[in-house]
Amino acid sequence: MMESTDQTPAPPVAKRVDTRREFHGDVFVDPYEWLRDKESPEVIAYLEAENAYVDQSTAHLQPLREQIFAEIKARTKETDLSVPTRQGDWWYYSRTFEGKQYRAQCRCPVADPDDWDPPVLDEHTEIPGEQTLLDSNVEADGHDFFALGAALVSLDANLLAYSVDTVGDERYTLRFRDLRSGENYPDEIADISAGVTWAADNRTVYYLTLDDAHRPDKVWRYRLGSGEPSELVYHEADERFWLGAGLTRSEAYVLIASGSSVTSELRYADAADPNAEFTVVLPRREGVEYSVEHAVVGGQDRFLILHNDGAVNFTLAEAPVSDPTQQRTLIEHRDDVRLEGADAFAGHLVISYRRAALPRIQLWPIGSDGNYGDPEEIAFDSDLMSSGLGGNPNWVSPKLRIRAASLVTPLRVYDIDLRTGERTLLREQPVLGDYRPGDYVERRDWAIADDGTRVPVSIVHRADIEFPAPALLYGYGAYEICTDPVFSIARLSLLDRGMVFAIAHVRGGGEMGRLWYEHGKLLEKKNTFSDFVAAARHLVDAGVTRPQQLVALGGSAGGLLMGAVANLAPELFTGILAQVPFVDPLTTILDPSLPLTVTEWDEWGNPLSDSAVYEYMKSYSPYENVETKRYPAILAMTSLNDTRVYYVEPAKWVAALRHANTNGNPVLLKTQMAAGHGGVSGRYRAWEETAFQYSWLLAAADGDRYGGGEEDDLGSGSHG
Repeated sequence: MMESTDQTPAPPVAKRVDTRREFHGDVFVDPYEWLRDKESPEVIAYLEAENAYVDQSTAHLQPLREQIFAEIKARTKETDLSVPTRQGDWWYYSRTFEGKQYRAQCRCPVADPDDWDPPVLDEHTEIPGEQTLLDSNVEADGHDFFALGAALVSLDANLLAYSVDTVGDERYTLRFRDLRSGENYPDEIADISAGVTWAADNRTVYYLTLDDAHRPDKVWRYRLGSGEPSELVYHEADERFWLGAGLTRSEAYVLIASGSSVTSELRYADAADPNAEFTVVLPRREGVEYSVEHAVVGGQDRFLILHNDGAVNFTLAEAPVSDPTQQRTLIEHRDDVRLEGADAFAGHLVISYRRAALPRIQLWPIGSDGNYGDPEEIAFDSDLMSSGLGGNPNWVSPKLRIRAASLVTPLRVYDIDLRTGERTLLREQPVLGDYRPGDYVERRDWAIADDGTRVPVSIVHRADIEFPAPALLYGYGAYEICTDPVFSIARLSLLDRGMVFAIAHVRGGGEMGRLWYEHGKLLEKKNTFSDFVAAARHLVDAGVTRPQQLVALGGSAGGLLMGAVANLAPELFTGILAQVPFVDPLTTILDPSLPLTVTEWDEWGNPLSDSAVYEYMKSYSPYENVETKRYPAILAMTSLNDTRVYYVEPAKWVAALRHANTNGNPVLLKTQMAAGHGGVSGRYRAWEETAFQYSWLLAAADGDRYGGGEEDDLGSGSHG
C-alpha cells in the first residue's frame, strides 16, 4: 500500500472505487466512499498506513515536539487544587496530581455555617475531613480512553451519580456511589447521554438516552435501589429536536428542554414529587426560541423567559409560573446587545449578554417589595477580557462567583460580596516560570469582508517581535458559538517563538449578535469562508505576516472552514491544520441515519428536499471541490470513534487532495484509533497531541528555522 525510499517516504495511495450518488438530477461519482466501512480490515490497514506516513514525515520534528511538551509541563502546576465552591455543608473542589492524567473530585466539611469565604487549601497539607468523591484515574485504569460525563451529588449530599465513556462514542454508563460508605450501588444504566439530574427526594434521577442517529430523544426517570425499571417521562418524536434536562437553581423544578437550532419548548415539573407530571411552559412555535429560569420575586413564583419572539437579539420577560403567557418585559430588545442568559438567585438576577463581540455580565438586585434595583455592570480593565459566571450552585448566598480571562491574562476567579460590592480575587491560574503579561500585546483589529462587513479579529503576540512574523489564524464560525479571547498556557510555546496568534470572529458564530449567526448559515454559509479569507488578507495587508508565514487552524465545523478556505484561497496560506473536519458535508447531510443530519438541517439546510440547498452545499463542500492546483501543506486529524464527524470525511478529503495535488506539498492524515470527537483523553496525552500540532504549524510557517528543509517540503502558498 505504501512505497518508501531512504530519503522521503511515499504517501499511501487509496484505491479508487466509484460509488454513484444522484440527487436532483446531479450525479456525483465518489471514488473513496469505500473508506466508510469501519469494520473492514482494509480500511483499518489504510488508516494505520497513513499514521505510519505521518510518523515518518514528521520524525524530524520530534525534538521540537518534546521541547514544546516539556514547556507546557514546566509551566503547569501539576499538583494543584481548584478554588472550593460551597454547596450546603461542604466545600467542593478538584485535585490534580503530578504524573496522573485525570482529576479527582473532592470535598471537605464547612467549619462555620456563617463563613462563605472559601478556605485556602494547600495541595501539600492534609485537609481535615477531606473526602475523595471520584478519582478519574481509578475509573480510567485499564482503558485507552476515558471521559467523565456527569459527576453530580444529590441534594442531601449523600449520593453521587456519575457517567463515564471509555470508548469515545459519547455513549455513557451511569453509576451511583454512596458517599457515606464509599461503595457503589449495583445499579448501572448503560448507553445514555452524558448528563444526569437529581430530583429533590434524593433517590430519583432523570437521564437521557440516544436514538440510532445519536440524538438525545428520550428522558427517563429512575428511582435508585427500587428494583423497578426506568420510567419513560418524555419522548421527542421530531427528529430535528434534541433534549436536555436539569434542575433549577432554586431546586423547585425539573426542566426538560426540547430544541432545534431555531425552535425550543420547555416542560417543568415539581422536583419534590418523584411521580410529577410535566407541564409545557410555552408551546413550540416554529422559529421561536426561549429559555426559562425560576425566580421568586416579592414572594411570588416567576419564570424568567428569555425569548426571540419579535426580538432577533432576544428580550427578557417575567411571568407567573401559573400562567407563563402573562409576560412583563424586563429588558427590551436592542440591536447592539445580544441577551444570552438570565440566572436567578434568592435576592438577585445575573444577566449575561454580549456587546462589541465580548461576553459581559450585569447584576440586578431583587428588592423585598418585588421590584428590581438598578442594574450594575461587572466591568474589567482590559478591552479583550471575557467574563462570566463561575460555580454558583446555591440559591441563597452572600457571594457571587465570577471568572474572567483574556489572551494575556490567565483565568481569574473572583467572589463579589453582594452586600458591599467588594470584589475579591480568589485565584489566578498559575503559570510557572517567568511569565509576565507585560511581555505580550493583545488587541482587536477589524477586517473588511467582500461585502463591506467589519469582521473582528483578536490578536496576541510578544511585544518584542519583528513584523512580518509567522502567524496562526484560528476560526470556527457555526452554531452561534463564540470564540472568546481566553488565556492558554500551551499557546505561550507559539508566542515565545515569535508567532502571532489571531482569532477570526467570522459570521456563523455569535460574537456580534444573532444576525452575525444568521448571516453565516444556510444559504449564506459562504460568508463564514470569505470572512476568514478577509481576516487573513488583513493580517497580510497590515504587515503582520506574509502568506508564506501564515498557517490556519480549525476543528469540526471549523474544519469545514479550513477545507473551504483551502479551495477558496490556497495562495494565502502555507499550511492548514484541520481537526476532526466536517469536509464532506453534503454526503453526510443527505443521509438521515447519521448524527449530523436531521438535527442539522436548520443549520445547513435540507439538501434532500431542496435542490437549491443541494446546489449551494455542493458548491462549497471541500471534498467535492478539490481541484488540480497548488494547495498548501495540509494536516487533517481525526478519531476513529468520533460519532459527530466520522473519520471517513477527512480520510476521503486527504485521498482526494493527494490525488489532485500538483506541487508536492505534503498532505497528512492522522487518526487517533482510541478517541472521540474531542481527541485523546488525559492531560499528558492531550499535551502531547498539542505539541505535535504546534510543531507542525511552526515548521509550516517557518520551515528554515524548524528543519523543514526545502520550501516545497512544507508548502508555501505564496509562490503559485
